[in-house]
Amino acid sequence: MSKNGTKISLNTWGASFRLSDLSSTREHSFTLEPDAAQMKSLREDLGLLGLKKLRFEGSFIPASKHDWQLKAKLGATVSQACVATLEPVTTRVDVIVERLYTSDFNDPALATAENESEIEVPKDDTVEPIPVSLTLLDVASEALVLALPDYPRASDAELPETLFTQQGTDAMTDEDTKPFASLKSLRDKLEKGD
Repeated sequence: MSKNGTKISLNTWGASFRLSDLSSTREHSFTLEPDAAQMKSLREDLGLLGLKKLRFEGSFIPASKHDWQLKAKLGATVSQACVATLEPVTTRVDVIVERLYTSDFNDPALATAENESEIEVPKDDTVEPIPVSLTLLDVASEALVLALPDYPRASDAELPETLFTQQGTDAMTDEDTKPFASLKSLRDKLEKGD
């Protein structure tokens, strides 16, 4: 129940709530598991080939009278296109998600600086201002996107070697770019001269 008597459900996929409506005298646990339609929508939003076994569970723990610590675990199995072959690559994602929602947040990007190069990037990216409302779906989606491989690659994927050169000359190969390749070439020319 919230302070004003309305029930707050943290276990509803996509529902928004206000942290200020949670009782600051106890921990609030949640478990989110989307149904097939919600899973399909999220898969399409994230541009994934496949998404299954998604579970986001954790707790909001009072950090002070107004601040909240989120400690959660996100698990999912995703399929992405291989960057080399476009074949599906399946990855299991299991990540810990931690956030501190605080009323004392000072955003360095909003600080007045004469030069943009003076703006400092915060060292702790888990600290955020208390939002007007929070949607756990957004937190789970962000954590999932950050955990995905940037360049998924199938274990047997190999890029074919492509050679480009001017007409009448030999193409430079990967072997030629290795250290001592020019010495090898010189040795080969000297041996042909014998």
